[in-house]
Amino acid sequence: MAKHYKTLSRRRVLASTGAGTAAALLGFPSIVRAQAKELVVGGAAGFALWMNGTVSAAFEAKYKTKIVYEGTKSLVNLEKMQKNKDKQYLSVVMMDDPVMILAVKEGLLEKLTPAMVPNLAKLRPGTVHMDGMWANYLQPWQGIAYNTKSLPGGFPSWADCYDPKFKGRLVIPSLQNTEGLANLVMAAALETGKPIEQAQFDIDAGFKKIKTLKPNLLTVYTQIPQALNLLEQGEAWAIPSMFSSNVIPKEKESPMKMSAPKEGIFVGPAGICLVKGGPNQEMALALIDMLLSADMQDTLQPETFAFPSNTAAKPPLGLAADVKVYNLDWGFVAKERGEWVKRWDREMAI
Repeated sequence: MAKHYKTLSRRRVLASTGAGTAAALLGFPSIVRAQAKELVVGGAAGFALWMNGTVSAAFEAKYKTKIVYEGTKSLVNLEKMQKNKDKQYLSVVMMDDPVMILAVKEGLLEKLTPAMVPNLAKLRPGTVHMDGMWANYLQPWQGIAYNTKSLPGGFPSWADCYDPKFKGRLVIPSLQNTEGLANLVMAAALETGKPIEQAQFDIDAGFKKIKTLKPNLLTVYTQIPQALNLLEQGEAWAIPSMFSSNVIPKEKESPMKMSAPKEGIFVGPAGICLVKGGPNQEMALALIDMLLSADMQDTLQPETFAFPSNTAAKPPLGLAADVKVYNLDWGFVAKERGEWVKRWDREMAI
């Protein structure tokens, strides 16, 4: 993609200028970039629909600049920045927080400030990371998905997962899955009585508690569609720690619904950053600011079903305005997760 993008830029310059002028411009990349009418953005493949639709339309109408969206995995976006470090073609990248940490360590990101991105100052605590190296925008939230036929009264509490009435009826994600971490942290909070902000660092307590959940487990999944199929068919009654974006779009056509338990919800590690040395930084900052704005986060709610980071944005439909929202310390997670997964595989086999 990088080679293709650069070729297009060169052709446009040659087509729109005389040979002498073109040669001069090609000798000054900053001038070419300043005239670029495209902004290349890397993000998750699942975001392509609304990035190429709602966001792209709004951005092009306001700034006369087209978004070229490359949808893939966070680690693939990291590899693209690594390979093009001397001459980046990506301007903005949207990745999970643990991968952002790796990008910071390699010097691939440019620090954001409120002077550069005004909406940065309007975000919830805990959504601006490493002194502005990246920020969270719309974050899929994690609660408990449940089958409305099996549980017409809903699923009001994380603590209820340990009730013997759910013997063989719960499905939980493996710790290999990002969404699996919330169950372990909540188990630590229930075991110790500590606030979640503190309990997330007491992983031994989390393992002690979550092992007692095993009698209630139907299975542990790594593939989300498999888990949702069990829930929809009624073989499973609930999936603690599921992402809202996987369930809410299906609520009208299936007996599945999301619960925001009384203890609170967790939000996913959805980050956005400025690529260091990337082209057209003025437009890159404009896009980041747009995605961090309350207006855009509200507009995207019907498409993303995610929790906003801007304090002026509305909470997702179905969530109370005062719901407790928890961000995990992804730096701590990134450092320790490998060992946790090994321990999980040993101690949570069923």
